[in-house]
Amino acid sequence: MAQCQASLDGLFLALSDPTRRAVLARLGEGPASVSELARPFDMALPSFLKHVRLLEATGFIRTRKAGRVRTATLRPEAFAAAEGWLAAQRALWEARTDRLELFVTRKPEGDPS
Repeated sequence: MAQCQASLDGLFLALSDPTRRAVLARLGEGPASVSELARPFDMALPSFLKHVRLLEATGFIRTRKAGRVRTATLRPEAFAAAEGWLAAQRALWEARTDRLELFVTRKPEGDPS
């Protein structure tokens, strides 16, 4: 359980940053070199590489180096853990709101109206 929680913490930490979310969105269109991914951001390449390393460590992306070019690829299966947690939370809260609706709309016993 603790390992699963740590994994989720890492996933949501990776998703918490707008730069990393933008990188993931861009990689949704297909593989790209790290320099291509860094181009829209106003930061030094070493700073950008920290984002890439975190995304790689959490399993969202895979990189490979060919010569001097490092190419990143999205790993869609890494989103499964976050999707599973969110689905469980959604089911929990929908059940709670369903019970609340039932409580609010139920007529009290002995109420003639």
